[in-house]
Amino acid sequence: MTLKQIAWIAGLLMASWPPAVCHAQDTRGGVTIAAAGGSLGIGPEVGFRLSEIVGVRASATFLGLGHNVDVDDINYHGDLKLRSWGANADLYPFRNCFRLSAGFRVSSNRIDLVATPSEAVTVGQRVYTPEEIGTIEGKVRARRFVPTFTVGFAKNRENGFAWSLDAGVMLHGRPRTEDVVATGELASNPLFQEDLARERGEIENEVDNYKVYPIVQLSVGYTF
Repeated sequence: MTLKQIAWIAGLLMASWPPAVCHAQDTRGGVTIAAAGGSLGIGPEVGFRLSEIVGVRASATFLGLGHNVDVDDINYHGDLKLRSWGANADLYPFRNCFRLSAGFRVSSNRIDLVATPSEAVTVGQRVYTPEEIGTIEGKVRARRFVPTFTVGFAKNRENGFAWSLDAGVMLHGRPRTEDVVATGELASNPLFQEDLARERGEIENEVDNYKVYPIVQLSVGYTF
């Protein structure tokens, strides 16, 4: 399942969520310890409901996923490594479980790309054989400090079982491609290095549309 499909399903769930679930919550409790999982990864989350209207949260998330990326003639295997931590300020405008949230994440998210062509392919502006290319490797990263905005529901005011569901966006900007290298016979050839630099630009153009990362997180825990 892709991130776009996850975001679509979460949006459908939130749009059809029964209004009756969001009744006014008790004023007891406040500190919630939970496990969260979703498009940001999986990890611990700690929240504190300061009042009926305001709350804060902090979390750290980790996950690894595999995804293939086609760039012109070359098919790359991508390992998406999600590693980030951050905090949110939550606003409960109706004094119930509906919330609007804004925050930040410090991200080490990256994609490790690896391609080993089995036939002649175009790199940059020229065609090269598999022996001349060998294996091409590279990394794709986004900005390290990024803002987040979500809308969701949370039962976290009463003592006992707690849950939340949030969906929104992380504005991580244009991803950048780093450390694109090859291991073949022409790895140090100046002309091949020029084409490898062009290939790096083509990879960046391929991921240029992913400046906004979807957030869909479900958490389950306990409020004290």
